[in-house]
Amino acid sequence: MNKMIFFLFIMMFGLSSLQIQSQTIPRNISIFILAGQSNMAGRGGVYNDTAKNITVWDGVIPRECRSNPSILRLTAKLEWEEANEPLHADIDVNKTNGVGPGMPFANRVVNRFGYVGLVPCSIGGTKLSQWQKGEFLYEETVRRAKAAMVASGGGSYEAVLWYQGESDTVDMVDASVYKNRLVQFFSDLRNDLQHPNLPIIQVALATGAGPYLDAVRKAQLETGLENVHCVDAKGLPLEPDGLHLTTSSQVRLGQMMVDAFLAIPNSAELHPGFSVLVLFCLFFL
Repeated sequence: MNKMIFFLFIMMFGLSSLQIQSQTIPRNISIFILAGQSNMAGRGGVYNDTAKNITVWDGVIPRECRSNPSILRLTAKLEWEEANEPLHADIDVNKTNGVGPGMPFANRVVNRFGYVGLVPCSIGGTKLSQWQKGEFLYEETVRRAKAAMVASGGGSYEAVLWYQGESDTVDMVDASVYKNRLVQFFSDLRNDLQHPNLPIIQVALATGAGPYLDAVRKAQLETGLENVHCVDAKGLPLEPDGLHLTTSSQVRLGQMMVDAFLAIPNSAELHPGFSVLVLFCLFFL
């Protein structure tokens, strides 16, 4: 009798596992595009190991950044998988990645959606000129965003999370044309994703690599575009390099970006898929 019970348990566990795996193929997924440079890719907890002369991540994952089966990320191979820090590990491959704002953001909004799909596209050390239409980073972002929709068999673009600009503080010309390039980038991206009013949550720089920080920040705070919402990272604690946000700062930034997103009318509505999932679970409890 005990052997029979054990056999039935194994069978039920196997069927349950298959069901869980099938449910990880998202439908009606809410897609958030993460783009920009190193602070969006995440450098929280990254430090120089002087003994080995290499840059490493300390591996510390705050509670706000922990994985959740309902939070997925699009891999470099354009496949969905459960999201884990560092989100950009296979995207920003020439740098050491750590904690960014993406996971704390997703963990705050996941209860409002059936699934949250993060599409990491950020590359450290890049200028805004490299994100213009026709350039590799722009075209790759559009390609990945469209692939996310295909890979899910549906879904919707909810917002772009954008944090970039440190590299544009070095050169006076880059800083002076930053606003025009930024407006063009946002407009082109919305057009190519066929979402003319796609919400964009952008971050005003905490610091920069050069002397034109104020000029770039001014451009970020004054885009004049509808449904572009800016949160200000100025004053958030930095890593010892004086350029990248600490892990705790990234958590705080993710929460600030959530607050900006939820303040957008209709963004806080519960997703129908989530309601169905809850009712399904209650029915079998």
